[in-house]
Amino acid sequence: MNADLIKDAIRDVKDFPKEGILFKDITPVLQDGKLLSLIVDLMDANYKEKPTKIIGVESRGFIFGTALAYKLGIGMVTVRKKGKLPCKTYEASYALEYGEATLEIHQDALEKGDRVVIVDDLLATGGTAEATLKLVKKFDVEILGIEFLIELEALKGRKVLAGENVNTIITY
Repeated sequence: MNADLIKDAIRDVKDFPKEGILFKDITPVLQDGKLLSLIVDLMDANYKEKPTKIIGVESRGFIFGTALAYKLGIGMVTVRKKGKLPCKTYEASYALEYGEATLEIHQDALEKGDRVVIVDDLLATGGTAEATLKLVKKFDVEILGIEFLIELEALKGRKVLAGENVNTIITY
């Protein structure tokens, strides 16, 4: 199965970024052009109705989001950490295990009627995706789905995204 090829290329790094964490390193996947293309194709295959914009979430969501937008010939919108976007923004905060973080999107990033797909690399607790949804829902757009390369099922991030079309390629 194609997803198995991707899963086999993801390497585990113990105690990164801190002790007790088993980090899923996707850099070997990114270094393999065939696997990167496969990921983009698998994400694209989830949509009969094609999006008009891709929303990439900082930072690894930019990688897959940009590649998907390029394949579809459409634009990509960035959702960034607070203070990284130069123009007027909307913002949404979310909880982290060690505090809080804030994401932003430009207020002119989407147009009424856009059909969007949100792309990120990892679904863990769902905080980042939930904050991104709050931002996108400030616009009069249709959210076709949310794409992740990896889902850590034990952290139950999918629960906070209930009612959304959530797709993952690899689950742990």
